[in-house]
Amino acid sequence: MPVSYDKRTVRSWVLYDFANSIYPAVITTAVYPLFYVGVVVNDEGGRGEFWWGLAVSLSALLVAFSSPLLGAIADRSGVRKKFFGFYVAVCLIGVALMTTLQPGMVIAGFLFFVIANVGFESAVVFYNAYLPDIAPPEQLGEVSGKGFGWGYLGSALGLLLVLPFGMQEQYHLIWPTVVAFFILFSIPAFRVLPADGPGQMRVGQAAIHGIRKVKALAAEVWRIPNMRRFLFAYFFFIDGVLTIIAMAGVIAKETFGFTTDGVIILFLIVQFSAMAGALAMAKPTDRLGPKMVLTGVLIMWVAAGIAAYFIQSQMEFYVLAIVAGIGLGTVQSASRAFMASLVPDGREAQMFGFYALCGRSSSVLGPFLFGLAVLWAGGNQRPGFLVLTAFFLIGLILLQRVVDPKAPPKTA
Repeated sequence: MPVSYDKRTVRSWVLYDFANSIYPAVITTAVYPLFYVGVVVNDEGGRGEFWWGLAVSLSALLVAFSSPLLGAIADRSGVRKKFFGFYVAVCLIGVALMTTLQPGMVIAGFLFFVIANVGFESAVVFYNAYLPDIAPPEQLGEVSGKGFGWGYLGSALGLLLVLPFGMQEQYHLIWPTVVAFFILFSIPAFRVLPADGPGQMRVGQAAIHGIRKVKALAAEVWRIPNMRRFLFAYFFFIDGVLTIIAMAGVIAKETFGFTTDGVIILFLIVQFSAMAGALAMAKPTDRLGPKMVLTGVLIMWVAAGIAAYFIQSQMEFYVLAIVAGIGLGTVQSASRAFMASLVPDGREAQMFGFYALCGRSSSVLGPFLFGLAVLWAGGNQRPGFLVLTAFFLIGLILLQRVVDPKAPPKTA
């Protein structure tokens, strides 16, 4: 039974999703990559893209390895709220330190982002762990959906808030805005969410338990061939998706000449097209099966990657970004539906934890290889587009080996 299910508690939990969504919108995706690559590194030979890809990959690697440990600590050690607050503080300190950056401070900019991103993603582990305590089983989807919905709104509002500073490229005012927004709207969560109860084991014991649990779960997944094949395919195509999210702002500015405010507007458009894609493809996913929908979207992504190599104008990139946004919303929702159809009854929580781990660990490879390709090409990003296309193509091929239990029966 939930520890404290009431509307006030749910609102405070949902409001944190609204609060923290300014971080991925501004720091991970739309603004900080432009600042780091174009101002801090400011190198024409592709060094900026390489360093940014390395920062994204390193932070993803640290999060992937630490998430199972943090999840076990959240579940069993009775320090969930303390760790939640600690990692939020780590994230905000990393963002606040960005105000000190000047051109040439490459290592500092790299480290500040890694600190902020590890703090952000680690806090999400503890935030998600509250969900079973604030909602009954029959309303988990509804409450989770509210969080996602308010998160989209927080991202859009966050981008609009920093847009005036982006128009003047006043980066030193953007980072404090992110910190202030994040703190202001997360206060209710820290005031209202349930206090920590007594722990079942010490922090160190919980971490060891987490490692053993992941090993056992990986062995169990390996014994389910259909799920194993799906997760292999998912590893590749979601890496392509996450790399595009991390690199799209840099691509828009460096290759297609967008200004900072132009990139912010572009991401607002993509945000709404992703929402539209997720909503529009919900019923076709149920009717046709998630495999068919994912196959269509991945073919679209492969075509978009090849087209990106050849297009020249900003208008063409706008069209491509809208198509990509629709695909982004669809691939995330259809993948989750596919995974849900493969999970054995009664194993949903653990299997989806492993699914999330696959997603986090996959994002190590793509950003690094994209940055390496751009560096190899002397700053030309177009070879990097082909690297991303390869991830979608590999994922598409591997997906065809998966049997979809939700696919409509074939007619004779």
